[in-house]
Amino acid sequence: MKYVEYLKGEHSAHMAMFNALEPLFPLISDVGIAIQDTIRNGGKILLMGNGGSAADSQHIAAEIVGRFKKERKGLPAIALTTDTSILTSVGNDYGYDYIFARQVEALCRPEDMVIGITTSGNSANVVRAIEAARDIGATTVGLTGGTGGKLSALCNYNIVVPSGVTARIQEAHIFIGHSLCEILES
Repeated sequence: MKYVEYLKGEHSAHMAMFNALEPLFPLISDVGIAIQDTIRNGGKILLMGNGGSAADSQHIAAEIVGRFKKERKGLPAIALTTDTSILTSVGNDYGYDYIFARQVEALCRPEDMVIGITTSGNSANVVRAIEAARDIGATTVGLTGGTGGKLSALCNYNIVVPSGVTARIQEAHIFIGHSLCEILES
């Protein structure tokens, strides 16, 4: 019983943030349609983030490659967070700010979509990767929070969760990721 009041407060904050997402539904729908178009046109989805956002990028890529709810063929998605040899070699040789940009340079084509997940919208390695994707001509998506940070000016689409609390933003990001997978499979 010690933490019941704490849990009630966290639950209330969680629900308030989720209720505040409704104005974003048209944008989330547009991004879902853009993902469908990317796959339909022979492109792939590249995802990245740091820490919990790295885990979210891997989670979403797994739902796209494997399946979300519907039994279907695998679809092309890559989390740029998983290859430790690339991450450590690029980090060592070029710097941590380039661990995703270098992979985008190597793997991304104009028909692809690059999704950067960062609660602040300002993670330098995600920003550089989105800039690289823009230079290639790929569609760029940010999943951010707060003010949207630097990604607001860089992405074709930036879904900004209306919260400054990292935990709430991350909870919303996985809901948004699942929603995008649901749209993709529809």
